[in-house]
Amino acid sequence: MTRLSVNINKIATIRNARGGNVPDVTKAALECERFGAEGITVHPRPDERHIRYSDVRLIRPRLKTEFNMEGNPTGSFVALACEVVPDQVTLVPDAPDAITSNAGWDTVRNHSFLKRICTSFHERGIRTSIFIDPDPRMAEGAMRCGADRVELYTANYASQYSTDREEAIAPYLTTAKAARELGLGLNAGHDLSLENLGFFIRTIPWTDEVSIGHALISDALYLGLERTIAEYLEKIRNF
Repeated sequence: MTRLSVNINKIATIRNARGGNVPDVTKAALECERFGAEGITVHPRPDERHIRYSDVRLIRPRLKTEFNMEGNPTGSFVALACEVVPDQVTLVPDAPDAITSNAGWDTVRNHSFLKRICTSFHERGIRTSIFIDPDPRMAEGAMRCGADRVELYTANYASQYSTDREEAIAPYLTTAKAARELGLGLNAGHDLSLENLGFFIRTIPWTDEVSIGHALISDALYLGLERTIAEYLEKIRNF
């Protein structure tokens, strides 16, 4: 069954806008778990404009569910991951000044680098996932780099969903099938929402995990965090 990992970066963004510790990011992560989330995702960036490295150190030992740390594997990111040892590291090629992740890795061109990073994390028992665009060649490249999983970058699916959902999901289905044949686990994330999540899971039911932040936290402003997580789980489990 597909697991729901809640990305709590947006909660940290609200805190940082005012200073202090309101809302409490660690408390929010624990509440997400209590309300049924099966994982917590954080994406620390070098400028710490939302999740801070100190947050990662505080949250990690208190979680009971899976902890997924995603980001560009710079020296400081790799050092932090090796220090806290998350259950999973998701490698994302975002530039330091990117507003949000906007592309997957070229796993062929970056083979040597990604293979070295995957090996480093495997030596510490950390599962590795590589963020890719929906392209079977990138899935094969990720396998050759030694990744355990790929995470499909679903922004294009989300943007095209309301126009033609069958066309929107076609390249994702093709890539998901290729990943399964290659023996890779499958994650998905970026702009997944209550509107488009159910169809994605229904079409690709072997998805291991979805990581959702912006839409879920935005929905929680209207529905409350507990009800929002319940509704996302409903979309996943009753497609």
